Parts: sequence; C-alpha cells; structure tokens
Amino acid sequence: MIKKVLVANRGEIAVRVMRSCREMDIRSVAVFSEADRKSMHVRYADEAYCIGPPPSVESYLNIDKIIAVAKRAGVDAIHPGYGFLSENATFSERCQNEGIIFIGPSPYSIATMGDKLTARKTMITSGIPVIPGTSEVIQNTQDARRIARELGLPVMIKASAGGGGKGMRLVHYEADLMAAVRAARSEAKAAFGDDTIYIEKYINNPHHIEFQILADSLGNAIHLFERECSIQRRHQKVVEETPSPLMNPRIREEMGHHAVAAAKAVNYQGAGTIEFIVDDDLNYYFLEMNTRLQVEHPITEQVVSVDLVKEQIKIAVGEPLSLKQEELRQNGHAIECRICAEDPDNNFMPSPGLILHMTEPLGLGIRHDGYVYEGYEIPHYYDPLISKLIVWGTDRDEAIRRMRRALLAYKITGIKTTIKFLERIMENADFKNGKYTTHFIEDHKNELLETERCDLQCEDVAIITAFIDYLTKLKKVSLSPPAVSSFTKWKDFGRKKGIQRI
Repeated sequence: MIKKVLVANRGEIAVRVMRSCREMDIRSVAVFSEADRKSMHVRYADEAYCIGPPPSVESYLNIDKIIAVAKRAGVDAIHPGYGFLSENATFSERCQNEGIIFIGPSPYSIATMGDKLTARKTMITSGIPVIPGTSEVIQNTQDARRIARELGLPVMIKASAGGGGKGMRLVHYEADLMAAVRAARSEAKAAFGDDTIYIEKYINNPHHIEFQILADSLGNAIHLFERECSIQRRHQKVVEETPSPLMNPRIREEMGHHAVAAAKAVNYQGAGTIEFIVDDDLNYYFLEMNTRLQVEHPITEQVVSVDLVKEQIKIAVGEPLSLKQEELRQNGHAIECRICAEDPDNNFMPSPGLILHMTEPLGLGIRHDGYVYEGYEIPHYYDPLISKLIVWGTDRDEAIRRMRRALLAYKITGIKTTIKFLERIMENADFKNGKYTTHFIEDHKNELLETERCDLQCEDVAIITAFIDYLTKLKKVSLSPPAVSSFTKWKDFGRKKGIQRI
C-alpha cells in the first residue's frame, strides 16, 4: 500500500499528480530547484525539499539527490511525471534496487522501447506495421546514400535515442543527404549522448495519431482510444484532440488492437502511449512508444472518464486492471491547447518573466492544468509550457466553440504567451473541418502569425490602459477605488475609436 509519493518533476505535471494523490489519501513530496522555490507544486505538496541549483542536470536530473530525498522523507514510491527522468531505465532500476516503487514500467520496457531501432525490430517481430526503413544502424555515408535510393526520396533521418524532434532531418534531395546525416548525428550526440541514427521513408501528408494504453503486472492490457496530435510546430505538439476527426470505427479497432499488442510485446506495465503515423488513405505505421504519461493525457481522461494517474498508482502496487476493453466508450469530444511562455511574433522565442495579472477561464466543460499565478516569475531554465487548457463538449463543434470562448477569457500580462496564436488555430477553416496534417502550422503560418487582426472590433487596449490607470490611482488613495471609474471612461473611448485587437 502506498502512503507517500515523491513526485520527481516540476510545474503543472507535478501539481496534477499530487491532486490525484490527495484524492487517494496519499501524502505527496515535492522536490524543487532553487529557481522553483516559489512554484505551485512546492506550495501544493505536503512536504518539499530543495535538490540543487537551477540547471536540470544539478537538480531534476540528479538521480542521487532524488533518491536521497526519497529516503529522508520515507516515501513508498516515486512518480516521474513526464520529461526529465520519466523514461530513464537507470532511474527505474535504481528505485527498484533501493526498495522504492517506481510508478511506471520496468527498466527492460523503458530500454527496449526507448531505443527506436530496438523498438522497430520488436514491432516487426510482433507483426505490427512499421514505416519502411532500416532496422540497423547507419554506419557510413555510403550506407545512407544506398538506403535512401532504395526507399526513394523523401526520407527522414532519425536519432535512435531520445525524442522531442531532436536528431531528425527531412531530406527531399540526394544532394542534401550527407549534410542532414551529419546534422542529425551532431544534434543527437549533444541532446542524448548517442549519435546513432537510422533512415525511414517519409510519409507524405502525415497524421500523428497515438493510442493510450494501460497494462498491469498480470498480463492484462487495454487501450483507451486515440488522440489526434497532428497540430505540431517543429515536431512539438501544440493542440491535441480526441476522438480524431480522421478515424473511422474499423481503423480505430485495428489500431487499438495493434497498440495493445505492442505493449504486450515488451511485457509493459503501467500507462503508456503507442504513436502511429497515418497517411491520407488510412494506412498506419508504428512510430514509437512513450513509456510514461503524456502531456496530452487529460483529453483522454475527459472523454473516457478515467483518472490515469490513479490507474498508474494502482498498477504499481500490483492491482489488476479494473477496466475491461468492452466497457470503455468515447463520450463527447475533448481538445487541449498547450499554453507556452513564448512570443509567436518573434519566432516563438521564450518569454520568461514576472506574471503581473492572470485570469483563468471558467465555466462548464473547462479544465485548467497549470502551475503559475499572479506574482510568479517564470524561470528561464526549463520548458516554456506553463499550462494546459482542456475543454470537453458533447461533439467536436461544441468543443471548438468552447475552446474559443475559454481562450478569449484567458488573460496573462507581463509575459508573452501563445494564447492568441491558439485562438487563430481554433478559428481556421481547415482546423474546423478536421482536414489537417502535421504540416498545418507551416501551411497556414501567414494567417496564424498575423499580428494585426481586422475581423474583430475590441477595446482590449483601452481596458488594459484603464486597468493600469486604476492601479496607479489605487496606490495614491490607499485601498479605496477612485470616485469616478477611469475603467468605464477608457472603455467608452475604445468603442468610439474602434481600437483593434492586438
């Protein structure tokens, strides 16, 4: 029985895991770097311990420090969240050796599916379709040229280790092949310490669809349907939804069957995700497995009504799955937008800094997973993701409308965010009709990155100016508001002048 869990992570995922722990009467322990001392997950946890300086390698990636805190706090288990050490086989093994439950898969499963070449071989052996390509390491430039010719251009150069789009290069012309191989190797070595690469045939107009799976220690495994993750920028997901507008019942059942088979092929235990590439003709191919909880897991929770973190914890203590495949249904439609501290009008440069004002969206069907608040200063050391906005609707049209409403109500000042950029995605005709691929953002970048919008009249600038004026006067006259509200005056001015939304 687990009574205390250390969450080896930070930010919104740490808070999200702790919430489920609290509902299960499990005490939570936070670890934090010096840069995260005021972070929400530190405030929310029952206990919190500093584990070092801001750089991840000295804090969140330091296995010795995390294990030391786990022993000091007397925890029964460690939940790794996602990112950092979540797919580190050495960390999983270390927890086992120290007598601490690792809420995740075995070191064997992590290692097997974490290496993409090994995963490809395993899937081929199990009869699961994979993208045409190599199953061996590319040793030299002659091999790369020969394989590219056999597959036919375009091809994708990929790093065998890691993820997140690093060590990947798309090659359309043979003249660019050698430079792409060198660049992919260099990037992979820097990011993962491993420059092993391989080559796959590039699928034109690809759709990125993944299946959520759960598997227990008794050999039972199920899937909780698919998530559509094709709205991406530089191989990083931006918007996800479920069900996928591309799918039909037959393909959904086939892909779900293969997802479960993939998990069983490596004796998987816990929550994981099987990712597929799908073409316009609904031919699908295994891409990779993420041996952890995904950033976009909340949309599955909204549609299937299952708390995936609670299921992870139950599986970790040896309980059999309480869910059966035939009992699961997709109810309604859910969409997630990733809110990042980035400036879309400046090539998505990170925008750390002090949050001056924040208004979270509220109302029916809205879920907000975040970790920032008014007065919090976002550090520049980590991923720019600051929150996830999730909506549920009875159907896709209602979900899109609800997301548009929620994004409009979501206000953060003091830093740049991707909120307006996401609003424009929701308004795009190709997104609304569900006809999009992983090229969506590139194909629509002109309208998505348009800085001046002429289709909506709004007094936002006037309201912001009035609010600043109001706060200034508030300081001068103690805590009493001014007798005449400048807010109303500036609002009227904005209407008269027809100030455009920025």
